[in-house]
Amino acid sequence: MLQETVDEIAAGLGASATLEDRAFQLLAYAAQSGDLDVVRRESILRRRATEEVRAYFEGYGIATARGPVRIPADAELGVLARVCVPLRHQEVTYGYLWLLDDGTLGADALASVSGLVSRAAAVLAQEARRRQDLGRNLRELFSSDADERSQAISQLDVRGPVAAIAVRSSLDRVAALWTLPRGVLADPGLLVQGEPLVALLAPAGQAREMADRIQAMYGTAAGIGDARADPTQAWRSWREAVQALRVVGRVPALAPVAAWSGLGVYRTLARLPTADLRELAGETVRLAEDAELVRTVEGYLDHAGHVQEAAAALGVHRQTLYYRLGKAERLTGRDLADGEDRLLVHLSLKAAHLL
Repeated sequence: MLQETVDEIAAGLGASATLEDRAFQLLAYAAQSGDLDVVRRESILRRRATEEVRAYFEGYGIATARGPVRIPADAELGVLARVCVPLRHQEVTYGYLWLLDDGTLGADALASVSGLVSRAAAVLAQEARRRQDLGRNLRELFSSDADERSQAISQLDVRGPVAAIAVRSSLDRVAALWTLPRGVLADPGLLVQGEPLVALLAPAGQAREMADRIQAMYGTAAGIGDARADPTQAWRSWREAVQALRVVGRVPALAPVAAWSGLGVYRTLARLPTADLRELAGETVRLAEDAELVRTVEGYLDHAGHVQEAAAALGVHRQTLYYRLGKAERLTGRDLADGEDRLLVHLSLKAAHLL
């Protein structure tokens, strides 16, 4: 339907036409007539515009425009002059029709294809609503119940590899999830242990980009699960995403977006029950009263016991570092020169972050 509509528009106007969704993902394009600029070529080859080009176009207010927007050429970006026609349906912009402008696209010409533009907008709106409905199946797809997962996967057209994303929602913001690319499913109202989360399932190659985008929309934090080739195993990725989000909330250095694969030792610690974490953290509880001492010991251990590197990173003299390490040994009863004691203290400090 969209390809036929774009072909009709291009034929009627005698101009090159490209149709993209709100996320600048290419949906259809007509046979080339006239010049081919770098932007259009890259859009066809990459199936989407670059972030630099996207920012250039959005700078002309196309997201909220109610009618065609003329965009001048930019030699540096390789952009020829074009007209952007926002595809709006019931006051919502769902995508963009791009027309290379050789100077013949006047108001009358654009008005002659308004019916076709409205048709394309309606199709995109219908697709967005369908995706929202499918997104509600995520809670079943992410369920630990095999029967629920089986029922959900039968209703979803999902192909692997995919990755789950968990984003902490915010009462102060409402994200325009319908602007996400096709192939990305979202449920904005999933409850996990009483906490409202936004759940997403995205093609693995787009997971990081989608996590960054949704996190920015809400201004909170996000976790990404590992990719799964089999969509029926997406629930495992979801569990990892939720755990990664939990770690991000406790370890500022990893914020605002963290992937499960990049959590290192926190992957192991995050799986421990709270009681076990408290027991492990208790090994260094006497250090917790002195934040500077904790920072010193953890910094020393993070640098694998290299005194010179640790002292430089901490901004202290080596003798000061030695003094603090000695104090830590007395308080914990552990010898930081002993491999097992050093490992225990290091894990204890990391466990304390998760509490």
